[in-house]
Amino acid sequence: MSEPFPVPIRDDSIRLGQFLKLANLVESGAEAKPVIQDGHVRVNGEVETRRGRQLVQGDVVSLGGQSALVAEEGADDGLPW
Repeated sequence: MSEPFPVPIRDDSIRLGQFLKLANLVESGAEAKPVIQDGHVRVNGEVETRRGRQLVQGDVVSLGGQSALVAEEGADDGLPW
């Protein structure tokens, strides 16, 4: 499993389906729904099948060998700009 990359969010929480799209782990909400329902997504190491699961800063979402960290807006994303 790769080191989680930070994905900043604007609000205090975000729904799992929205976060998968924001983190570019899926291309659309239509793609997110079956991936989540089929148990391919993990949140903090646990399988999550609820598309509406509320994520907060510090949660780690994993799919297909990639992991993304829910980060606060303005967090260091490792990019030089």
